[in-house]
Amino acid sequence: MDILFDIATDALMDALKLLPFLFVTYLLIEYLEHKTGDKTHHMIEKSGHFGPIIGALFGVFPQCGFSAAASNLYAGRVITLGTLISIYLSTSDEMLPILISEQAPVITIVKILAVKVIVGMVAGILIDFVHRTLHENEKEPMDIHHLCEHEHCKCETKGILYSAVHHSLEIFAYILVVNFALNLLLTWIGEAALQTFLLNRPVIGELAAGLIGLIPNCVASVVLTQLYLEGVLSAGRMITGLLVSSGVGLFVLFRVNDKKKENWKILGILYAVGVISGLLFELLGITF
Repeated sequence: MDILFDIATDALMDALKLLPFLFVTYLLIEYLEHKTGDKTHHMIEKSGHFGPIIGALFGVFPQCGFSAAASNLYAGRVITLGTLISIYLSTSDEMLPILISEQAPVITIVKILAVKVIVGMVAGILIDFVHRTLHENEKEPMDIHHLCEHEHCKCETKGILYSAVHHSLEIFAYILVVNFALNLLLTWIGEAALQTFLLNRPVIGELAAGLIGLIPNCVASVVLTQLYLEGVLSAGRMITGLLVSSGVGLFVLFRVNDKKKENWKILGILYAVGVISGLLFELLGITF
């Protein structure tokens, strides 16, 4: 019981230290989203062949429901498959606020964001090229009834301050739970054993990180970022998980897109791109 109390106390103190930084970060993010959110979505809708480039650039900024909005736009065939994948890959979700609140080096944050944008652009462009080549004589009509952006996020109608407080407390709770679970796990099996499993197992580490990233919730990016900052995940494995992590985007896609087999293919493509990217990072020895 004493050990559990100490672990819980340490987890709470670590999470409390981040709360002010989280609030300030989310306050800025909410302000920018309220000012530019509609313009961003309209640009994505009209992007055409440049969709993967524009999608990757805008996807990297944390926005409430951006990946969900992209899922709805794709279900309505307003954006291409490549644009959807580029947004999923570049979406930073809760990664950026946590890196900022943990006061990670600016150069490290910039490099991680740049990797997500570049991978999103390249993958999106290639996917659209292949898709157009295989289906050059097919053109699916726009299906407007699917377009219901932000349906999962009710907070944008209640003001910037409410949204910032809501997200800050939500992520604070996630961080608290993740820190407690991680500290408990490290105490139980030992930090060296966990690092050996995740850091020194070729391919298995990337596959595991990718599975974490597929959790259809912002908790995935919280877990992956915290594990990286704790030194449990390598840069390649973190990139794998964060590329795959698209927030609630996949959840909304399975809900609004009637073509279920297509949804599973999209999930498979996303997972494959993330794992392959992570393996290349490990092979080339790239770090942040």
